[in-house]
Amino acid sequence: MGKPSRERSLSDKEARAITKNLRVSPQKLNLVAGLIRGKKVDQALADLEFSRKRIAQDVRKCVMSAVANAENNHQLDVNALIVSEAYVGKNLVMKRFAARGRGRGFSIMKPFSQITVVVRETEAEAEKPKAAKGAAKKAAPAAKASKKSAAAEKEAE
Repeated sequence: MGKPSRERSLSDKEARAITKNLRVSPQKLNLVAGLIRGKKVDQALADLEFSRKRIAQDVRKCVMSAVANAENNHQLDVNALIVSEAYVGKNLVMKRFAARGRGRGFSIMKPFSQITVVVRETEAEAEKPKAAKGAAKKAAPAAKASKKSAAAEKEAE
C-alpha cells in the first residue's frame, strides 16, 4: 500500500528544480532570477557564469539541475529548452542579537531563501516560420527581376 501518487503539476514539456536554504535575502536572489527569466538555457548559463553576484553560482547549479531533470526524467531536448519560470520564496530567518550601548540590544536578521527554476521545451514549429520568412525575402528579388524582364519584353514588342 502507501500513498496514492498525485498528478504531475507541470506539463509534459516542462521540468523543475528547487534549491532551498540559500543564504541570501529573497530580494537579492530575485535580481539574479530576473536575469535569466525567458532566456534560452545556454544563454542563461552564460549570463550566470559571468555575473558578479555571489549567489549566481548557486542559481547556475539549480538551472543545470533543471536541465538534467528535463533530459533524464522527461526525455526533453536540451538544445530546445528555455527558462520559462524562475521564482523566489522566503525560507527560515536566523535571528541574532548585537549588544548596543547603555544596555540595549539590536536584532540582526539573517534571511534564507529558495529558488524554483522551471525549464520548458520550445516547439520546433516556432522556428519553421522564421525560415519561411527568410525564403520569402530571397524570393522577392527574383520576382522583381522577372517583372523587369517582362516589362522589357512588352516594350520590345
